[in-house]
Amino acid sequence: MIRFASGRRISAGVPVWRCLQQITRAPHYTTKAQLLFQSPASSVLMASRLISTNRLLSIRPVSWLASRLCHGDSRGDSKEGFSLRALTQAPKPALYLGFSGLLPFLSAPLLMAATQSYYPEVAYAQMVYGASIVSFLGGARWGFALPAGSPAQPDWMNLGNSVVPSLVAWLALLCRDNIAEGALVVIMGLGLSLHYDLTLLPGYPPWFKAMRTVLTLVATFSLVATLAIKNFCTEKTIKEIQN
Repeated sequence: MIRFASGRRISAGVPVWRCLQQITRAPHYTTKAQLLFQSPASSVLMASRLISTNRLLSIRPVSWLASRLCHGDSRGDSKEGFSLRALTQAPKPALYLGFSGLLPFLSAPLLMAATQSYYPEVAYAQMVYGASIVSFLGGARWGFALPAGSPAQPDWMNLGNSVVPSLVAWLALLCRDNIAEGALVVIMGLGLSLHYDLTLLPGYPPWFKAMRTVLTLVATFSLVATLAIKNFCTEKTIKEIQN
């Protein structure tokens, strides 16, 4: 049993929040009309009490905050959020062409792992293909921002960042004598493009973000697998196999 200064009592079985609302709604509180007939000092005091009471009633329960932490803010999730289940909403041509584009990435480490040999020509072909994909991702952002009514405006942020992947791909192609460095530059370009598309530059639909995440992860792991094979397997050239 809890006793307040007003003389009201709260039983243990009644929620405290409901009792607080009942107490603040009691008729013995001074109304705004009565404040006009009181002294200025008492009017200011009673007005401050009313304001504090209104602020207390405007506080939402803790369960509201817990629900936001558990389920997320619906306003932000509907605008920028996505999940891998959004792949079910992707057009079939985009899925087929996107995942078939992983074949050049996966075929190189699978071939070298099957023969237990590292082929520089195959690794370089994989690196060049990865550089072309990085450049393609930048061009896709440029083309997405140009049409009228696009969510991505053709401003410095979108168009400027769409040029960066092409420059990264160009740097990777310059590393012809060191394929490992070129592969690392391609991995950096893939990660940078994914960061642009998911967090920095808005506009892409959720299914495209989910597909981009899966494709980037698989392409990155294939390049890492090629670098691992280079360190653990014997290096051979295709010309030696032909002879």
